[in-house]
Amino acid sequence: MAAQIHDGDRPLVACASHAQDPADAVAELVEAIGGVELAGALLFCSHRYPREELARVLTARLPGVPLIGCTSAGELTSRGYDTDSLLLIGFPAAGFSMASLRFEDLDNFDPVTAQGAIRQLVAGARLDHGAAEDLHQVALFFVDGLSHREELLTMTAQHALGDVQLIGGSSGDGLSFRETAVLHEGRFHSDAAVIAVLTSRRPMHVFCANHYRPGPAKMVITEADPETRTVYEINAAPAAEEYLRLSGSPGEELDVHFFAAHPPMVRTGGQFHVRSVQSANPDGSLTFYCAIDTGVVLTIGEPVDRLTWMRELFQSVSRKVGEIDHIIGFDCVLNRLDAEDRQILREVSDIYVENNVLGFSTYGEQFLAAHMNQTFSGLAIGRAVDEPARP
Repeated sequence: MAAQIHDGDRPLVACASHAQDPADAVAELVEAIGGVELAGALLFCSHRYPREELARVLTARLPGVPLIGCTSAGELTSRGYDTDSLLLIGFPAAGFSMASLRFEDLDNFDPVTAQGAIRQLVAGARLDHGAAEDLHQVALFFVDGLSHREELLTMTAQHALGDVQLIGGSSGDGLSFRETAVLHEGRFHSDAAVIAVLTSRRPMHVFCANHYRPGPAKMVITEADPETRTVYEINAAPAAEEYLRLSGSPGEELDVHFFAAHPPMVRTGGQFHVRSVQSANPDGSLTFYCAIDTGVVLTIGEPVDRLTWMRELFQSVSRKVGEIDHIIGFDCVLNRLDAEDRQILREVSDIYVENNVLGFSTYGEQFLAAHMNQTFSGLAIGRAVDEPARP
């Protein structure tokens, strides 16, 4: 049963370790948690940690603490952009409750069964708090970043959640694209997804934004395989060749840095969203992080002033929740690469630190019913009204 909510004034527990040995890393987290009772916690870890050993140590050292999370393509810690680390974000039981469930074998995912299970999860979370008023709920969602099932899962989950808004990210493994996993019930699971309903009286706000605007170049997908997210032809020409030509960089190498700098965008729901390229293939095709199909019209995105954009975004978020305790951030791995290439990595990290952002670099972001690319998405959690100021 989920922990009951009280008028807690304790801030979120946030701690990270760079110890290479799982036992040493977890020991640092346990020491940082101290005696705080947690209703649940998020854990994001570098793909370099041996997963079975890490899971075993976590279970032994944090018995009874519901842990969910995933492997990452980089972490967001108190240093800002980070790597090779283990990050824990804990929700004090005095102010939060968390209930979760997992879906496996995503190739055979059954939306009807899943929606029933999610509705029960939401109903149970509300029932645990009886007639309590002024409750806020959000759904945290983590999915195997190599599953190619994010769109179906996200739409299914948000439909079942009703008014409870969904936010999350796709697990990563650096930039290896070989083995990603989500953490749930003491084990790392591939080909799986986990959803958790977080409940609190504290203000919570989910958001999703990108720092690109549509450019003039237009691309029509003329041949694609939606199952593998592979595009073979753009404008009836070989996909990679035409993408390079329209980007105005025919001599450049098609790699992750190029994809980060020239993101394809699609107009849906009156807004432009990025559909990032994951890889260029030997046959001249392109594989995407997001759903793609024949007939889709894309334009190539152009960056705005990212630092100004970030400051305005955090000001807007702060107006939604008041003083921010922490922001749990889901930041596309291509955003990090782009910051490195534009030589603003330190400045971006500093802004994340100033706004108490913790989270991980993703292979994609989930917001409400949509799977996104190259966004900075997140859950902002405000301070309780009666919380004393932290020193």
